[in-house]
Amino acid sequence: MPDETHLMRFNAATLNAATLNAATKHLDAPLAVVDLDAFDHNASDLVRRAAGRPIRVASKSIRCRFLLERVLRRDGFTGVMSYALPEALWLTGEWAGTDLADTDLLVAYPTTDHAALRAMAEDDHARSHVSIMVDSVAHLDLVDAALGVGHPDIRVCLELDVSWRPLLGRDLAHVGTRRSPVFTAAQAGALAAAVADRPGFRLVGLMGYEGQIAGLGDHPAGKPITGAVLRWMQDRSAHELAARRTAAVAGVRAVADLEFVNGGGTGSIETTGLDESVTEVAAGSGLIGPTLFDNYRRFAPAPAVLFALPVARKPRPAIATLFSGGFIASGPVGKDRLPSPYLPAGLKLLGVEGAGEVQTPVTGRAARDLRIGDRVWLRHTKAGELAERFTEYQVIEGDRVTHAVPTYRGEGRSFG
Repeated sequence: MPDETHLMRFNAATLNAATLNAATKHLDAPLAVVDLDAFDHNASDLVRRAAGRPIRVASKSIRCRFLLERVLRRDGFTGVMSYALPEALWLTGEWAGTDLADTDLLVAYPTTDHAALRAMAEDDHARSHVSIMVDSVAHLDLVDAALGVGHPDIRVCLELDVSWRPLLGRDLAHVGTRRSPVFTAAQAGALAAAVADRPGFRLVGLMGYEGQIAGLGDHPAGKPITGAVLRWMQDRSAHELAARRTAAVAGVRAVADLEFVNGGGTGSIETTGLDESVTEVAAGSGLIGPTLFDNYRRFAPAPAVLFALPVARKPRPAIATLFSGGFIASGPVGKDRLPSPYLPAGLKLLGVEGAGEVQTPVTGRAARDLRIGDRVWLRHTKAGELAERFTEYQVIEGDRVTHAVPTYRGEGRSFG
C-alpha cells in the first residue's frame, strides 16, 4: 500500500455498485461515468503535491472539454499541454470570447500537419496563445515549407530529452521514453541559438518529460524487489536530471527570454518540483485515477472515471460474459494494459480471453450472483483513452446522474 504519510485520502462517500447501478438504471450499458467528487478531490491533491507550482493540464489524459474547463477554472491550474496542433486550435477557437480565452496551450509533440500550421499562421489569436514543440532544425524547416518565406512569428518550445543514461550519458543504456535528440546542455543551447537566429520563430519555452519517473509506479503490488529497483533507478535519475536540466535551462536562457520551463507528470510532481529551474509541472492522469497510477507511494488518486458493461451471457455459474469491453491501453503489450473489473468486488478477467472486441468474460466469487442484464463496472488502464470509446460521460454528483457531457469523440473530434 502507498505510504499513508504522503496521501490525501478521498473522504467523500465512495460510490459502490448499488449506488452506481441505481444512479444509472435509466441508462443502457455500455456507458461511462465521471464522479465529480472524485475528480475534484484529485484536482485538489495535485495542487497540494505541486506545492505552489502551476500545473499545466495534459489534455490527452482528459479528452473531454467539460472536464478540462472545470479544472482550468480552479486555482493552481494554468494552461493546457495539448497533444496535437489541430486539438489546440480547436480548443482556442471554442474558448474565444470566454473567461478561458487567454489560456496558454503548448502542443507537446512536434507537428507535421501543414494544414493546421497554415490555420494557425492565419489566426492572430491562436498564434499568440499556441506554442509548438521542436527538437531539431528539421522541425523549423518543415514549418517554413508549410508556410512559405516571411511567415509570421510562430511560438516554439524546445524539448529536452530527460531520460536516464547511466553509462556516462551514452545511449548504450537508455531508461525512459524515446523523444527528443537534444540530451546535453550544449545541444540545448545550440538549438536555442538556431531558433533565435531563424526569422519567423520565437522561442518561448523548454519542456522535458521524465517518463521513467512520472509514468512508472514505484510500489507495484506484490513485487517488492521490482519496487526497490524502480525506486533506486528513479532516485538516481532525478539526481542526474536536476543538474543537467538546470544547465540546459541556463544555456537556453542565455539566448532566449523563456516564458516557461515545463517538467514532470502526475507521477513525478514532487521530484520535479525540487528542480528550481522548472517553473511549472504537467499533470493529467492524476485527475482521472486510472489503474496505472495505483502503484505509487506518494499519492493515491480516486477512481473518477468508470465504465459499465452489461452481462450478456452466463456460460457457467461462475462465469459472467460481458458485452464488449476490449478497451486495451496503448504501450507495451501486457496484462497491465487490460481494463480491470472494479465493482462488484471479487471479479477478474479470464486469462485465456482477456477483454474482447465483443465480449469480456469475468469470473470470481461475485460472478455467481450476476444475472443477465446486470452490470459490471470497470476501470481503464490509462486516463484519456477511454474517451475514445464513448461519446459522452454521465456526470455523477453525490449519488445521482445530473447530466451528460460529450467527450472529444462525442463532439466529432478525434486527434489520433
